[in-house]
Amino acid sequence: MQDVLFDLSLAALNTGCPVEKTTLVNRLCDRWSTGELSMETDEPILRIENPGHPEKLRLVSPRDLKKRKLSTPLGQSIFIHALAHIEFNAINLALDAVYRFRDMPGQFYTDWLSVAKEEANHHYLLSQRLNDFGRDYGDFPAHNGLWDMALQTDQDLLQRMALIPCVFEARGLDVTPPMIKRLEIMEDEKTADILRLILKEEVRHVAVGQKWFKYECQTRHLDAETTLVELIQEHLPNRKQGPFNFEARIKAGFSEFQLTRMEQFT
Repeated sequence: MQDVLFDLSLAALNTGCPVEKTTLVNRLCDRWSTGELSMETDEPILRIENPGHPEKLRLVSPRDLKKRKLSTPLGQSIFIHALAHIEFNAINLALDAVYRFRDMPGQFYTDWLSVAKEEANHHYLLSQRLNDFGRDYGDFPAHNGLWDMALQTDQDLLQRMALIPCVFEARGLDVTPPMIKRLEIMEDEKTADILRLILKEEVRHVAVGQKWFKYECQTRHLDAETTLVELIQEHLPNRKQGPFNFEARIKAGFSEFQLTRMEQFT
């Protein structure tokens, strides 16, 4: 009997150890690519209130997090830890998309597993950089706002693709270039290089979200141009959207119409 894609995705999702999670993700990608896994299952889709994370990681409200002052080693550590946490969450989000949304074309799972694999590498690189400062992932508190949005969209693929890749993850395309410049001024080329790689690959990750958002719009006979804007207005009316990295967002599949409309939310 073949192992089931969704069961293995759930196992990886629930794994808290970053090294073990990365191993499971890489193995899952390999086995999916060679056709070893089945998509036949009678298991119900579970609501994942808390995906796996290191036991020592303390999740708090965003307002309870310390300010990140890059001028000190402690501040650098907190900054890198926050980035590592974003990437760890991104692994879980990609795995959850694979686990949760069934009856999709095979390319959907190929795309999101490849995203999970790259996010796992991003987390690894940032964790290694954190080790350079004598710290580990889990040493500082972090917030769980991104997963809160995952829970709000766990019943609707259209909402998930619109609000997580096209809003929260796309925001990284805007804020990462200024981070890189700041690190360059500090002569921290090692961290800057990691962020350059992340920025390059995150364009593709957002594009994957755009691709499947548009697919779902087509399936439901909706206009993707206006539907994205409407969903953001409906679900995130008070969230600041810009300023935008227009070049990166256009590469990721946004239209000028969407960006112009979203700029009006700021």
